[in-house]
Amino acid sequence: MTSSMDRLRAAVGRWAAKAAERRAEAERSSAAARRADGIDPKLSNTEAGRAQAEAEAGGAAGSGYVPPPPQYAPAIAAKPEPSAAVPWGVRVAAEAGWRLLVLAGVIWVLMKVVSTISLVIIAFSAGLLITALLQPTVARLRRIGLGRGLATAITFIGGFVIMGLVGWFVVWQVMENLDTLTDKVQDGIQELKNWALNGPFHVSEDQINEIAQNLSDWIGDNSKELTTAGIEGVTVILEFFSGALLAMFVTLFLLYDGRRIWEWTLKFVPAAARDGVAGAGPRAWATLTGYVRGTVIVALIDAVFIGVGLYFLNVPMAVPLAVFIFLFAFVPIIGAVVSGALAVVVALVTDGIVTALLALAVVLAVQQIESHILQPFILGRLVRVHPLAVVLGVTGGSLIAGIPGAVVAVPLVAVTNTVVGYLRGYAQEQTLSRLREATPQPNAPTEGAAPEQEPGAEAPGDAGPPQR
Repeated sequence: MTSSMDRLRAAVGRWAAKAAERRAEAERSSAAARRADGIDPKLSNTEAGRAQAEAEAGGAAGSGYVPPPPQYAPAIAAKPEPSAAVPWGVRVAAEAGWRLLVLAGVIWVLMKVVSTISLVIIAFSAGLLITALLQPTVARLRRIGLGRGLATAITFIGGFVIMGLVGWFVVWQVMENLDTLTDKVQDGIQELKNWALNGPFHVSEDQINEIAQNLSDWIGDNSKELTTAGIEGVTVILEFFSGALLAMFVTLFLLYDGRRIWEWTLKFVPAAARDGVAGAGPRAWATLTGYVRGTVIVALIDAVFIGVGLYFLNVPMAVPLAVFIFLFAFVPIIGAVVSGALAVVVALVTDGIVTALLALAVVLAVQQIESHILQPFILGRLVRVHPLAVVLGVTGGSLIAGIPGAVVAVPLVAVTNTVVGYLRGYAQEQTLSRLREATPQPNAPTEGAAPEQEPGAEAPGDAGPPQR
């Protein structure tokens, strides 16, 4: 009996010891968890739970923590970013739109700058065109042994003396024939009046007098505007002489030192594009020179043949009209129309309708020969530009700078066409060159490999001592 009780006490003691160990291990685990959560491990379970709830509530309030929704709550998708909600086409249109606005602003600023310094730009353009006309003469004089300064001086002085003599001859002819032209214009107006009275329109004398009176009244009412226009005309004349003087200086320096000026200009081009621009420059100059020389030849042929026709038709001032035809030939399309119309009008008011029709036939015949034979043969493919580009260029140039802009427009379009074509080909050639360099050749030795030796050749290490 005593032994049975002892065994029972021993079993209860062992069970109590194991329970105490389990309780101590559970307390140690709970204390470690509370230390990880920032709760004092000396607190009781109830106090620890309360402290853990308060810590969670405080953390949620301080850090913006949001507890997860309950299991029965529906899933709500997050809203996309605003940029992702805009359709792709609208985003592309917006990107292109603001870039176009920036480009339009840049063009507007450039137009303002050009209009502000238009006199300088026009003078430089005129000097460039005159240089393109005179530079071959300088080159010929240099080839026969003259120095650069002497060749430039002879060409410059001779060219401008010839231009001055032509201008003086035109003014002299106009002044000499002004009285005769005035008398013939009055006779022509009287004949036109008689034709209107006796012709098919049956215009009365009172209607003609009324038209003349209205014209006189209009001149009287707009005398202020006409006076202002006359003052502006004087200003234009002063600007013309200033621009002519500046163009002369530009021509002189370009003839004498054009190559150095071009080399100095290349320094402002970025290094990556300098080679391409350096190659495009001579081609652009060749195009400009060919255009100016071809236009001068075509204009001279037009002026000679039309002037001869007007002379045989006994039209007054045939030679000045031929000079005007030569000058207006530098304005494509518009110049031919204006100069031809001027010749026909002079023939009409001086010699009547029959002479005017004959003059019109002469002008049209010469211009047709020019368009279909002279220009393709003389100008050739070097400066060939599509007629639409010519019309748009002349219109745009005349809107920007008047007659000088119309003169410069076509050579500018031709030079731009040449430069763009060359730069496109140059870029393609550079791309192909880089591709060829990047592609390994099939028979090329690899880097670091020993070069192949001919059969029977000794290796470098097997060579004997040098022979004396």
